[in-house]
Amino acid sequence: MMDFAPALADSSAQQTKIRVRDLDFYYDGFHALTEITVDVHSNAVTAFIGPSGCGKSTFLRCFNRMNDLIPGTRVKGTVLLDGADVYAPGVDPVDLRRRVGMIFQQPNPFPMSIYDNVAYGPRLHGMKRKSQLDEVVRESLERANLWKEVKDILGRNGLSLSGGQQQRLCIARVLAVQPEVLLMDEPCSAIDPTSVQKIEDLMAELKDGYTIIIVTHNMQQAARVSDYTAFFLQEEAGAAARLVEFDKTGNLFTSPKDKRTEDYITGRFG
Repeated sequence: MMDFAPALADSSAQQTKIRVRDLDFYYDGFHALTEITVDVHSNAVTAFIGPSGCGKSTFLRCFNRMNDLIPGTRVKGTVLLDGADVYAPGVDPVDLRRRVGMIFQQPNPFPMSIYDNVAYGPRLHGMKRKSQLDEVVRESLERANLWKEVKDILGRNGLSLSGGQQQRLCIARVLAVQPEVLLMDEPCSAIDPTSVQKIEDLMAELKDGYTIIIVTHNMQQAARVSDYTAFFLQEEAGAAARLVEFDKTGNLFTSPKDKRTEDYITGRFG
């Protein structure tokens, strides 16, 4: 049996936004993730890489408790956001998901106007004054690098936009509720190459104000956009996946500490 203790980078130099310790995750009787320990750094992009089925998206959803929506799931261990356990009794998952926003693989605008898509969250949280909503909509679309493209068509249905524009609209919708963390689950896999570049550029701009975690199957993308990379692996079919290695992206891709990481990034499997 191979040693599965992850090779961890020294995290002392940068502030930790999310601290995970000894996390195990279960779907009913299936043990999906085991013994995950990692620190996610503030104001940086962290990429999760690994073969399909190795628990990257499941782990991502642990940060804002999206897995709670799936019957029969359970978590052991701790997930701390700014030092507070997100699974502690009394934590409001709705407020947690405001603080830790999610952008999905497929763009999913609501079937309403561009304006109302972005204003939806602020309205839900009690903002009613139109002048305030106008300001939030504009600022959110500007931060998502979409304002110039849609400022004259805000009344048009969000579903009428191109795929890449829809994904940036979804990012603007998340930004409108002032999150602290952005979770991106393969946000570029369903859009065209030009839009991919815009999303990647956007991540580089946004990390100054947000902590960003991206799941990607594209190792070139991970190398381009992330500051840190975590490599996950399910060693055997039916076994729980583990974190094999976590490090600064440049280190992990040029001098990985674990042979399995090297084998994966050089294409020997996966």
